[in-house]
Amino acid sequence: MEDPADIQMAAQPQSEASPAARRIGFMEPGNIWRSGLSHLLKHFWITIVLIVWGAVCYLLITHFVFLSVQVDGSSMVPTLSDSGKYWLNRLAYLRSEPRRLDIVVLKDPRDGMLVVKRIIAMPGQSVFLRKGKVYLDGKQLAEPYLPDKTYTFAYERKSGDEFICVGKDDYFVMGDNRSNSTDSRTYGTVPREKILGKLFFQ
Repeated sequence: MEDPADIQMAAQPQSEASPAARRIGFMEPGNIWRSGLSHLLKHFWITIVLIVWGAVCYLLITHFVFLSVQVDGSSMVPTLSDSGKYWLNRLAYLRSEPRRLDIVVLKDPRDGMLVVKRIIAMPGQSVFLRKGKVYLDGKQLAEPYLPDKTYTFAYERKSGDEFICVGKDDYFVMGDNRSNSTDSRTYGTVPREKILGKLFFQ
């Protein structure tokens, strides 16, 4: 009489994969191709999402945080050159107010054009122009950023004095090229909401 165990082994089909082979995980060629295609599609969509997200972040940063600006004109010479390209930090005054001597980008109160100027006087201060000198709250203003023998006169008036009192939330601005700058000597003080941010160039 045959051993029952030997009979069961003999009854198994010879073509059936062994348990060891099933554990190894052999795949048919068609399954391998489909798995590879699925893997490639997954990485493709991840790449697309990253590219779109990067583009959105770039647009948000360059339009609302750091904005590239080009100076048009010589009103800030020699500090800034005509046609020079610089960066505007639009978040500089998010938690603090503009400071005196900051170089800022603002909207011209007359036509809304963007211009670059330097803050000379803060809200509540007074500016007095006399004999080519600038006096802030009665004291002569030291301006080391200007070339020697730079004189500041009232706009289109080479003689005489001008006194300006800066109101609340207003700023008095001028270009560093005092003989060729349209600024607060022309259009008066600038409201705080007209100042867009601080320029940095170093």
